[in-house]
Amino acid sequence: MTQLAPTSTPLTGGFVYEELRERVAWNLTVQQLLDAAVSNGEGVLTRSGALSVSTGAFTGRSPRDKFIVRRSPSSEYIDWNSSFNSAMEPESAAILGRKFLAGARSLPRLYGFRGYVGRGSYRVPIALITEFAWHTLMGHHMFVRHSLPDDEWSEPEFTLLYLPSVQAEPALHGTRSETAIVCDLEHHCGFIGGTRYGGEEKKFFFYLMNYLLPARGGFPMHCSANTGPAGDVSLIFGLSGTGKTTLSADPDRRLLGDDEHGWTSEGVFNFEGGCYAKLIRLSREREPLIWNAVNAHGAILENVALKDGEPDFDAGGIENTRGVYPLEAIPNVEPTGMSGHPSTVVFLTFDATGTLPPLSILEPEQALYWFLAGYTAKVAGTERGLGSRPEPTFSACFGAPFLPLAPGRYVELLKSYLEREKPLVVLMNTGSVGGPLGAGGDRPPIDVSRRLLRAAQSGELRQVSRTRHPDYGVWIPDECPGVPQEWLDPRGAWRLDVASYGSAVTELVHSFETRVNEVYRGRIPAEILSAGPTGGR
Repeated sequence: MTQLAPTSTPLTGGFVYEELRERVAWNLTVQQLLDAAVSNGEGVLTRSGALSVSTGAFTGRSPRDKFIVRRSPSSEYIDWNSSFNSAMEPESAAILGRKFLAGARSLPRLYGFRGYVGRGSYRVPIALITEFAWHTLMGHHMFVRHSLPDDEWSEPEFTLLYLPSVQAEPALHGTRSETAIVCDLEHHCGFIGGTRYGGEEKKFFFYLMNYLLPARGGFPMHCSANTGPAGDVSLIFGLSGTGKTTLSADPDRRLLGDDEHGWTSEGVFNFEGGCYAKLIRLSREREPLIWNAVNAHGAILENVALKDGEPDFDAGGIENTRGVYPLEAIPNVEPTGMSGHPSTVVFLTFDATGTLPPLSILEPEQALYWFLAGYTAKVAGTERGLGSRPEPTFSACFGAPFLPLAPGRYVELLKSYLEREKPLVVLMNTGSVGGPLGAGGDRPPIDVSRRLLRAAQSGELRQVSRTRHPDYGVWIPDECPGVPQEWLDPRGAWRLDVASYGSAVTELVHSFETRVNEVYRGRIPAEILSAGPTGGR
């Protein structure tokens, strides 16, 4: 495996931290940040004391506005073939950086969070400096907090400066718009401007860990994780909207985290200290843990409509409504954020064709293929520019926008851990069954998905007989206690004519061939690419 040189300079917070550290109100309490946000007109409080904010025109991430400063040696390891890794030249970054610093100095106040991303020996000290109090409150909830006196706090390795009022100038800075998300690995800093969407700060540090952790011997993952009563660990991979947060918030298991983790020789650990949950159509009855967390005092409701001072999660208009809350808002959380090695690995997909089984078991090479493919239907609202219908997509390693390195590097890492720990790997379809989404198909009920998941976590599915799917090659359990047969095999649950089923399968298999096999041929071992759907050939 290729070892990375994380950066060429000493690990310090960079010039941004040194320039602004004395001007920042660091690590204010939740109440102080709430008071500041309301006083500044950034948001309003609900009756329960949650902070409701609007992010304006930007209600999702802007992946095409993200740039990495092209400096050596880190530039030698970045996957510049990825459309998500756009280079910014050092000269342009310097000009933009000066504009951000000038913007910061012109503000009457700056807020800041000093803490960590990661846990134990793999934690990275970070600093977040923001224009808005609520962005620092989000950092307080989302990242790992520390309780050290200021004089004992070590220098941060990376600093992020988040100033929505500072806008880039495409002709001068080489950006595509007035929005800029810039990561400078060698100068240990980043800038976000021209957007108020809170997810940008969260994913900035995830992108950073996806670069740093492989250099330090670990495997970064876009997944949730929890542990069972016996200490068994489950990883649940998936893109936004596929159910990572919902399925990991299990009242019978202890939550490590809902989105970002690392896997090392020591086990699994959470990068974060909080959760960033999708709230569209959130139900108190179906998801009581999340409901209580986002309605707690100090939680943040992002782009959620209010009705008589209470959140209306069923209101239309904005689908990517979000809730931000610290992990301790969940009653059965694992406080250390650390665990042993997983016995179950789950890949979630939101399949809009209705042809994938609600659950299937994967052989080792199939596991690597489906991880590489990262197939799902992208849910409208998580990024700018999506329409009202789910859009089939293939996002490498279930997180292509967040991968600074080539996907093959992360596939290599997963392979090494699967070979050593031998977990059960399953593929779960949380999208449509019985027909295409919106044209005869229905999403599996949450209780069915939970029962299938628990059967995998308990080891029950290791024992049952199974049948190979003739088109996709995956293995379908012949039975699962408590789950009706029609929720096991989509062929028997198909509600339309037989010909339409065959057409849907053929179309999906073709998508895999053109958007996975052809793209990675010569870059990924042939035995992995041959483990994908074949259409019965």
